[in-house]
Amino acid sequence: MIVISRKKGKRKMIDQDHLYNDGVMTGRPPLKDAPLFGQRLAALRRSKGLSQRALAEKMETTREVIDYYERRAENPTLDFIERAAQALEVSVAELLGSQPHGTRAKPGPTSQLQRRIEQVKLLPRKEQEFVIKFLDTVLERAPKA
Repeated sequence: MIVISRKKGKRKMIDQDHLYNDGVMTGRPPLKDAPLFGQRLAALRRSKGLSQRALAEKMETTREVIDYYERRAENPTLDFIERAAQALEVSVAELLGSQPHGTRAKPGPTSQLQRRIEQVKLLPRKEQEFVIKFLDTVLERAPKA
């Protein structure tokens, strides 16, 4: 709980978790766009449903530090990047944007199946539907793993 004094002799008690500007940008709007790392950090944080304060708690830091890295930091430290990736449950490569969100690259060449899937994506919709029906039939007959 936080005590805010409005007038002499009167005090108002409010819950710290429900402050008006909790987790939202406050102050003057930025004159330039956030750095790319900050944009990725904010996007991943939001995709996980976390506020700046919640991410800060997971990283054992303050909301102001998260705000700094999301809006102003041009050169984040390796320590911060590793801790943020761990707190967001993503790889460092994904956080840095060198790997698309939600994909985990396997080492080695692309598999034959993956190459075929990419070719099927280029087919007209009717032919894609035929391939899907064929695969469904084969998978239905296959022994369950």
